[in-house]
Amino acid sequence: MPLLSPLCRRASAGVMRLVAPLVAGATLLAAPTAHAFCGFYVGRADAGLFNRASQVIMARDGDRTVISMANDYSGPLDEFALVVPVPTVLKREQVHVGDPAIFTRVDGWSAPRLTEYHDDNPCAQRELERLKDRSESSMKAAPAAPAPTAAALGVKVEEQFSVGEYDIVILSATESDGLETWLTGNGYRLPAGASKALAPYIRQGLKFFVAKVNLKNQARSGSTKLRPLQFAFESRRFMLPLRLGMLNAQGPQDLVVYMLTRQGRVEASNYRTVKLPANMDLPVGIRGDFGRFYQALFDRQWAREGGRVVFTEHFWNMGWCDPCAADPLTPDELRSAGVFWINPPGNTGVAGGLGRNVGQQVMLTRLHLRYTRDTFPEDLAFIETADQQNFQTRYVLRHPYTGVMQCSEAEAYRRQVKDRQQKEALALHDLTGWPLDKSRQLAGLRAAGSSGSDRWWSTLWE
Repeated sequence: MPLLSPLCRRASAGVMRLVAPLVAGATLLAAPTAHAFCGFYVGRADAGLFNRASQVIMARDGDRTVISMANDYSGPLDEFALVVPVPTVLKREQVHVGDPAIFTRVDGWSAPRLTEYHDDNPCAQRELERLKDRSESSMKAAPAAPAPTAAALGVKVEEQFSVGEYDIVILSATESDGLETWLTGNGYRLPAGASKALAPYIRQGLKFFVAKVNLKNQARSGSTKLRPLQFAFESRRFMLPLRLGMLNAQGPQDLVVYMLTRQGRVEASNYRTVKLPANMDLPVGIRGDFGRFYQALFDRQWAREGGRVVFTEHFWNMGWCDPCAADPLTPDELRSAGVFWINPPGNTGVAGGLGRNVGQQVMLTRLHLRYTRDTFPEDLAFIETADQQNFQTRYVLRHPYTGVMQCSEAEAYRRQVKDRQQKEALALHDLTGWPLDKSRQLAGLRAAGSSGSDRWWSTLWE
């Protein structure tokens, strides 16, 4: 279901998932640093894992904002329409049809990821440590469209234009019943309670962006799916209007927001924001099913928090990543995502742009929430914090050494591995709520109480 309510023309056969935010002010901070990480990246958990998930990209600097909404719609295109509260009357040049690939890139770069290591032979490692000790003693360490009755209803058509495959009308209204009557009279079927949900936005003086598909333009575009809509505007407020999208929601909705700023981590100002548990060792048995693991983790953490928090999944600058789930976005891709403060192609000047350090001055905060009308009764407001510490939802697999071991350290290493696997199983059980026996099996251990699990001969002929 959508974050902001779709309006269905004549019928409601279509199903759409979209995001349409209303954005405003923030404070800018200095960029963080982080130490290098060595490992082998093996998988990621992207936003596509979650049903009824909406995605939005918000690029923000000062009062200037560019928002990009990802539409995921199936059904007759002549039944598609959407309404979005916006802070100002948008002109034709402020609206753009974007490239859907940019959501794939931003999602892939910031997605929760899995990395793995393979233990060295403990017998060879001992000799390496001796050589290292001798070497370090002599070396220094290196540093790191209007209806006829519009006026009578208190509705005014402020702007009307087409962009790509969309016909767009910008409306203002003085009372919600009149706006609902106008929309209904112009062929849009609203969910029950629309007038009540629209009223707070009218009291705030907001305008309404209404878009529907122009079938002729859609056919000419050659695109088989609706492309993202992007808005550029100025507003002091920094928020997402969640309440309107809850009118026809049937159950919890997932929302992933990718915040692009010059610097500094973004969080919610009117709801708690917490970081998901991350950076811990897990059983190697989840390697082929990381997506299911992450879904279970998110479900459990969401339930533990009573469904009333916003989770941080990633915060990093676009200049580098460690480990990388994908390459950082290029300057052209960043501009496609709405990052307006970097130099356009061919402009090598410094004024108004970032010059060479583009990636280092574009920060990405990835926020993930699951909301209902009860758990998120207010629209979501944001602030930019002073926290500059890099963060990612990363999980580590450590594979034990399985070759021949002939040294006095071998037995101690086996005990160490078994202890590590016990901790990995407990961590998996705590994160996901999966049965402990299942977690032990994924860690390479026998289920508790199994015959021979702790017998003295179990490792005799390894």
